[in-house]
Amino acid sequence: MMPNVTTGGRTTGLLIYLTGPGRANEHTDQHLVAGDSALMAWHGDDELDRDAAVQIAQHLDAPMHAFGTEVLGGIYEYDETSKKQVKVGVGPAHVWHCSLSLRADEGQISDELWGQIATEFVAAMGFGDEDGSKAPCRWAAVRHGLSKNGNDHIHIVVNRVREDGTKASDWQSFKRSQKVVAALERRHGLQILESREAGRSLPGISPAEQQLQQRTGAPEPDRTRLHRLVRAAATQAGDEGEFVRRARRAGLMVRPRYAAGRSDVVTGYSVALRPPAGARPVWFGGGQLARDLTLPRLREYWPDTPQAATAAVAEWNAAHRGQRVVSPGAEVDAPAAGELAQMTQAMRDMRQRLARIDPSETTAWTHIARQAAGLLSTWSTATEAEPGPLAHAARELATIASTHARGDRSVTPMRSTFQGLALSIAGLHPRTPGAMRAAILMHQVIVTVQALAGALRAGNQLATAERLHAIANQQLAPVREHLHAIANQQLVPVREHLHREAAARAATSSPARAAVAAPAQPAAEVGGPNAELMERLRVTDPDAWRAAVLRQKVYGRMGSPVSAPLRPRAPSPARRATTRGTERDTGPER
Repeated sequence: MMPNVTTGGRTTGLLIYLTGPGRANEHTDQHLVAGDSALMAWHGDDELDRDAAVQIAQHLDAPMHAFGTEVLGGIYEYDETSKKQVKVGVGPAHVWHCSLSLRADEGQISDELWGQIATEFVAAMGFGDEDGSKAPCRWAAVRHGLSKNGNDHIHIVVNRVREDGTKASDWQSFKRSQKVVAALERRHGLQILESREAGRSLPGISPAEQQLQQRTGAPEPDRTRLHRLVRAAATQAGDEGEFVRRARRAGLMVRPRYAAGRSDVVTGYSVALRPPAGARPVWFGGGQLARDLTLPRLREYWPDTPQAATAAVAEWNAAHRGQRVVSPGAEVDAPAAGELAQMTQAMRDMRQRLARIDPSETTAWTHIARQAAGLLSTWSTATEAEPGPLAHAARELATIASTHARGDRSVTPMRSTFQGLALSIAGLHPRTPGAMRAAILMHQVIVTVQALAGALRAGNQLATAERLHAIANQQLAPVREHLHAIANQQLVPVREHLHREAAARAATSSPARAAVAAPAQPAAEVGGPNAELMERLRVTDPDAWRAAVLRQKVYGRMGSPVSAPLRPRAPSPARRATTRGTERDTGPER
């Protein structure tokens, strides 16, 4: 259950909205589920309309007008530049409004249960009679159907002026509401919001950002796209200076935040997408994208040396002045795909490390989620024109990683592995000869996500674990199968040509050798109409090239298009005679 607290000074306007049709005609069957005793006696069974809303507002405001009590508070407006609620003045603040919302997958609960929850919530927030020590506040709880996203919810409206004219405190309402809701979830058997229990969350998208997205027709809000691009740059970067260069290379506007009175000490940063001509950029700080994307958190895995700090400041200054990068580095080189055998060994080592991490080591698993989110963010930015399954999976993992937990040095070796895999995948496109490498890498990502889900399940975070399993099986697994299919298509002509060559040699050889015929010439000498494809494989993916020609296990893994797979050449009778009876293991024949 999720609380959302706001304050204001217009009781009538708020209740007219709650009992009206809503912004998208989503309000239905508007009625009260709870309230003070006098209010429920008058309107407890009514379907509310505008006239009823006005009467309820007058009832809630009656003590305030009778005693002339004035409740003032700050007036806040959303600032597009800072992306924060900024205080712009002081005004009436007697209306305390909180919505309590269930997740869409929790379904709906009865009016009776909502009424009990609302009554206990109001009392726990200090608006009741405090066991007879204070006069209670007047309040109402309105239910008006599901939200646009399918969430069952209610709205609680309280006038902070008590029956005796005194004022109820709303000190730290948001923090206290989170604690009260957590207790109510356990008391009434509701689904516990695991992100609150684990202290993790991503910043939400404001209504202004949603409206901007609708006006521009963008596939996602700017904040979401910036989050993915910054996370990808941070995962690939080996140091702070490289991070600045990679962020700029991705098309982002970057500006540093300097320590007070200094230009050689950077304490934070902001990024923005390049706006259309005539528009102003909308800046987001690293902490406004995710908790683990602040500059101090990013520095946890980068070298902390005077040389690295000096180089980083030079890059920050160049970005701030709009100048060229100072010292181009690894980001300008073609992504190093690496050998398939090296990648396979790295992933095997990572699986072994994952198996050794205890499920109770929440900090270690949080940082594994952080690195996996960076890898998928890199993959998404390299291959998805619009947000797809990779982007969605990356954001779900980033939510798990967005906590206040500091860096865990025990997973530093895995950070290096994830960085190497991210660099390897950055230059791959699904329709390149590297599809088999990408498919193998996707398999390891799925294994990592499933291991993370297992750790969350062991920690009794069942809902989050189920979401991760759904991501692995329903979103990432189809991507892996798609990559396998592309790799199969790329190797089909190669196999067909090799089989034709094998059949031609078998026809001219002795009958004894024809039964076990196999290509005798080196793969580099394979000619014919597929020579160009073989040469491209040899240059771009040496391991796939060797596997396509020399190893029978490729046919077994990828699926051969012919009925009889190639087999290795059998040893001659003379060879068998000379080796029979020997005890020394000479290894596999070549």
